[in-house]
Amino acid sequence: MTRIGLVVLALAGALGAGAAALGISPWWWFAAAALLVPGLLGAWDLTQRRHSVLRNYPVIGHARFLLERIRPELQQYFIERNFDGRPFDRDTRTIVYERAKGTDAEQPYGTERDVYRPGYEFLVPSMAPCPVPKTAPRVRIGGPDCGRPYDMALLNVSAMSFGSLSANAILALNGGAAAGGFAHDTGEGGLSEYHLRPGGDLVWEIGTGYFGCRTDDGDFDPREFADKAAHEHVKCVSLKLSQGAKPGIGGVLPGAKVNAEIARVRDVPPGRTVISPPYHRVFSTPRELVRFIARMRELSGGKPTGFKLCVGSRRQFLAVCKAMLAEGTTPDFIVVDGAEGGTGAAPLEFADHVGTPLTEGLLTVHNALVGTGLRDRVRIGASGKIATGTDLVKRMVQGADYGNAARAMMFAVGCIQAQRCHTNTCPTGVTTQDPRRARALHVGDKTLRVRRLQEATVASALQIMASMGVTDPAQLRPHMLRRRIDPRTECSFEELYEWLAPGQLLAEPPVSWAADWNAADPDRFTV
Repeated sequence: MTRIGLVVLALAGALGAGAAALGISPWWWFAAAALLVPGLLGAWDLTQRRHSVLRNYPVIGHARFLLERIRPELQQYFIERNFDGRPFDRDTRTIVYERAKGTDAEQPYGTERDVYRPGYEFLVPSMAPCPVPKTAPRVRIGGPDCGRPYDMALLNVSAMSFGSLSANAILALNGGAAAGGFAHDTGEGGLSEYHLRPGGDLVWEIGTGYFGCRTDDGDFDPREFADKAAHEHVKCVSLKLSQGAKPGIGGVLPGAKVNAEIARVRDVPPGRTVISPPYHRVFSTPRELVRFIARMRELSGGKPTGFKLCVGSRRQFLAVCKAMLAEGTTPDFIVVDGAEGGTGAAPLEFADHVGTPLTEGLLTVHNALVGTGLRDRVRIGASGKIATGTDLVKRMVQGADYGNAARAMMFAVGCIQAQRCHTNTCPTGVTTQDPRRARALHVGDKTLRVRRLQEATVASALQIMASMGVTDPAQLRPHMLRRRIDPRTECSFEELYEWLAPGQLLAEPPVSWAADWNAADPDRFTV
C-alpha cells in the first residue's frame, strides 16, 4: 500500500479515538469511517500524478501495490518448488539450516531434480570407496617468500564487511570461526572490534577504499596497515581487486549509515557518504600489482598475502602471471570470486551480465598458473554460492584448494533470503545497523550454528570424496565430475575443458591460448 493510504488509515484511527473520547457511539463512528476513509483515499488517488493505476482505479488500485510488496514472500513460501528458487533454492536453504541447527539433513524418496536435463552435473562414485578420514585435511598457505604460513580449513567464512553486516552477525561469524578452527574474511570494510573480540582467525581484506589503513585523502597508509596486520588474530592479508556481484565498479555507503563507530573502523568522517572507487591507487600495471603484493607481505611481517578477483580477461590474468615470472615473486593465494557471488548490493545489469562464473574463472586461474609453472607456489580459494559438501568438492575438482562461503554463513546466523540487505530493514538482524533489528540476532546461539554448519559441510565433502575413492582433495581429478550435454550425452570435465600441463605456456602454448599469451604484457593491462 502507498504511504498516503497508510496516512489516511492513521488519520481515520486518530479521529476514531477522538470520537470515543467525546462519547460518540462507536457504531456511528464505524459507519462514518466506512465512508470517510475510502472517500479521502479515492479523492487523493484521483488528484495525484505519480501512479496512473490509482488515477484510473482509485482505492482498489492499492491492492496491486500491496500484492507487489509481498510478492517475494508469496513466491518463496507458496509458489516456487523445492529446487528452482533463486538465488538459493529451498532444498539448499533447508540443508544449510538443518546442518546449522545440528538436525538431520537427509531426504527420503529420491531426488526431485531432472537428472536428464542438459547442464545437470554429477560426481562419479568409485566401486571401491575409501574410509572417511577422521580429521579434515588443511591447506598450507604460504609460498617460498612467506615467513609465517597458515593452514587454511577446507571451508571458511567469505568476505562480508562490518557495516554491511551488523555487529552481532560479525560476532557470531567470528565466534564460530574461533570455535571451529577456520578462517573469517573481514571484507573490505575495515578491521573492527567485532572481528577481533571472539578470537577467530582472520583474513584481513583491503579494498580500493583502503578502509582501516587509509590516509586522509584516501590513499594507502603503510604504517597503519603494518600496525594492524601485526595483530595475532590476523593470519593472512588480501587485496580485493574485484568481487563477483559487481566486478569493475566501486561501492557507495550512504552518509546516513556512516555512524561514529563505522567511521572509526573505516578511517572516514562520520555522516559523509563513503565512495570506494572501482580502481586501485597503489598500482596501474600487472608488474606494480605483483610488487605491491610483495610489499604487503613485507609490511605484515611475512604473513601469507594474496588477492581476490572476479575473473574477466584471460589476457590480463596472463599478464599478471608474466609479471610474477619477471619479478620472481608470487602471491601466496588467489581467491577466485564467481559472478554468481552476491552479498554486495549491485546494479542488476552487473549482477546478471558482468563477470566470469566461478567454473570458468577457476579453470582460467588454475590453468594459467599450471601453464606458467607457478601453481605449486600459489593456493587457490573459491567463492560463489558454496553451500553444501557437493559444491565444495566440485570446486576442488575444478582447481580450487579450498572454499569460502558467504550467503550460506548468513543463513546460519538467521538470514531468510528476504533480499533486503541494502535497505537497512533486514528482518532477522543480519544485514542492518538498526539496533532494534540487530538485537534479534542472538550471538551465542548463532555462533554455535556457524560452527556446526562449517563442520557438517566439510564432513559431507569428505564423505563424498570417500565415496569417490579419494581421501585427500589433491587426489581429485577432472574426470570425476561429469555434465549432461543433452538427454543422451554426458561428458567429464576432462573432456569438456582444456587442461594445461605444467610449464606448457612457457614451452609451447596450445593454439587456443597462444594469442592471449603472446599479447599479455606484464607492464600493461591490455584489453
